[in-house]
Amino acid sequence: QVQLVESGGGLVQAGGSLRLSCAASGRTFSTYAMGWFRQAPGKEREFVSAISASGGSTYYADSVKGRFTISRENSKNTVHLQMNSLKPEDTAVYYCAAESRPLYGSRWYSNEALYDYWGQGTQVTVSS
Repeated sequence: QVQLVESGGGLVQAGGSLRLSCAASGRTFSTYAMGWFRQAPGKEREFVSAISASGGSTYYADSVKGRFTISRENSKNTVHLQMNSLKPEDTAVYYCAAESRPLYGSRWYSNEALYDYWGQGTQVTVSS
């Protein structure tokens, strides 16, 4: 069982930056693939970014590529999402997710149905 707690959300002006963090419980964090998803009001939850257990592979949605960077610190059971050049359309609740089974390629990592563990979410609001 893994518990995930997100932090770092808030209100920022367009063009600004935020760094989200997700702290995970448990001793086996380094074996989990980690993902970030977001859900805007009135919209379905969508994939943002993911990182393999080792940190060697990263994946991004086209809408955030070049602006967001995912990273992980396995020694601290933490995954981060650095968000730069934020836009009003990035406004959403951001969720951290974890999966212990092996995932293969971007289509697996971006599939929220394959993640077993989810955090409560953190609100990100970008004003224009």
